[in-house]
Amino acid sequence: MKAFTKISAKDRHRKENFQGYLFITPLFLFFVIFTALPVIITLFYLGFTKYNIMNSPQWVGLENFKRLLQDSAIPQIAWNVIRLPLFLVPAHVCCSLLLAYGVYRIGNKYLKYICRTAIYFPAIATTASVSIAWGYLFNKDLGVFNWALKELGIITEGIPWLTSSKYAMISIVIFSIWKFSGLHFLYYLIGFENIPVTYYEAARIDGAGEWTLFRKIVLPLLTPSIFYVLLTTMIGTMQAFDEPYFLTHGGPGDNTRTVAMFIYEHESQMFKVSLRSNGIVDVSQIASYFGGGGHVRAAGCDLAGSMYDVINNITAEIEKQLTEEENA
Repeated sequence: MKAFTKISAKDRHRKENFQGYLFITPLFLFFVIFTALPVIITLFYLGFTKYNIMNSPQWVGLENFKRLLQDSAIPQIAWNVIRLPLFLVPAHVCCSLLLAYGVYRIGNKYLKYICRTAIYFPAIATTASVSIAWGYLFNKDLGVFNWALKELGIITEGIPWLTSSKYAMISIVIFSIWKFSGLHFLYYLIGFENIPVTYYEAARIDGAGEWTLFRKIVLPLLTPSIFYVLLTTMIGTMQAFDEPYFLTHGGPGDNTRTVAMFIYEHESQMFKVSLRSNGIVDVSQIASYFGGGGHVRAAGCDLAGSMYDVINNITAEIEKQLTEEENA
């Protein structure tokens, strides 16, 4: 007769824990390799070096942090990081929740399908393409928003939505609600569909009205969905790039510039310039003027600024050298 081995509760608990750790190991490794390590490398290595894809890293100590703190745009960007979530997070959470509840209460399934598609469609459209259309909608002279407000008698002159420090952030918030609320709307709608109908029926029998149903049944059961939307919206606003980049280009000034835009623009404004000459121009002299070096026929340097600024500065020095040689 086969004997059975008795397994203690402690051993069974240890075995279950091992299985759980085994299942989460791939996700943990993915997180370490693609999230944790890049952050650690950036903070503790690249943060103390001067590095781009053209050159090998050069140790600069705290120079990068010094330049960051001395940048005049940082205070405004820091304020943008604070105020953008203050506007966007409540707007996304509330608007998408109300839209989902309204569509959920529609009795006609065909009308519900049309509304659901129309609300979700902006979420799948590319930001670059629709932002062009919204740029025209926000136009001060010919935009639909200003035309509608004038027709309603609310304003007499067009509002500079995208070029005013007072309205630029509001424009981004309006566009973001239209563009991304559809995704959050879908999360809420799935949550509504999963609430048993019997809960509503029992509450109505007890005399509960619509507001009581929403407050006592809907909100408590949608707490996981609300928390998820709140968290993802917060993360999204911290990483905002497309909306301010395509609508306002971070302006006016730095009023809508985000951290992601600052990093992108800062890195994209660095150019490695390689200079070659047939002997007429001493390119080493030009390179040394901009902090680089080399010899008469081949030299190089790093320049900050737009591509047009770099070209203009280099050609100006070439022209200056040629003029001096002609006058000599």
